[in-house]
Amino acid sequence: MTISDSQNAMAPAATAMKPPRRSLYQRLDDFISRLSTRNNFWHRVCSLIWLPFAWKSGITMKRLGTDRFTAILPFKRVNRNWYNAMAGAALLGNSEVAAGMFLFKECGSDYAVVCKDMHYKFLRPCLGPAVYRIADGDGTSARIREAIEAGGEFNVDLQLEVSQILKNKGRQLRVGRCELTFHCTPKTMVRQRRRRPRN
Repeated sequence: MTISDSQNAMAPAATAMKPPRRSLYQRLDDFISRLSTRNNFWHRVCSLIWLPFAWKSGITMKRLGTDRFTAILPFKRVNRNWYNAMAGAALLGNSEVAAGMFLFKECGSDYAVVCKDMHYKFLRPCLGPAVYRIADGDGTSARIREAIEAGGEFNVDLQLEVSQILKNKGRQLRVGRCELTFHCTPKTMVRQRRRRPRN
């Protein structure tokens, strides 16, 4: 058999392995997913359309290295309760938003991320802007990368430390702690499941 014959024999196999062409909707979904994690401006624009709760609360994210991710919830009227402290619902709801932003940034646009379980412990009233930090951010990032390299679906546990910014004292006081479990599924797997015939 000549080289050209062997190449011709391999051509059908290579064609069979070629992934199906993605639809316009799928390409648009991936593009918007990447755009939403690029910076706070595009995150706010996407939140206005698909996550109005996060847009109204004004939460923003900052990342200063792998282990220094923070999300800041401003101390504005919509987030405060009747006695002028940060509302518990605002602290609790934005915990999922903050952890989700961190995880989505780590996984990228190829994964669908869903919160499965969340436990929040209130330690003291929050009387200023709230800061969300991922505990052991560097170790968590490494575990996520290992799970992505292994392929398939995976669960990831995150711990958030929630503090308030004390303007006059120049430090931050912890006001809560949140533990969350997220389930991450490759979007290709989600699309394959949707194409399965239903009995």
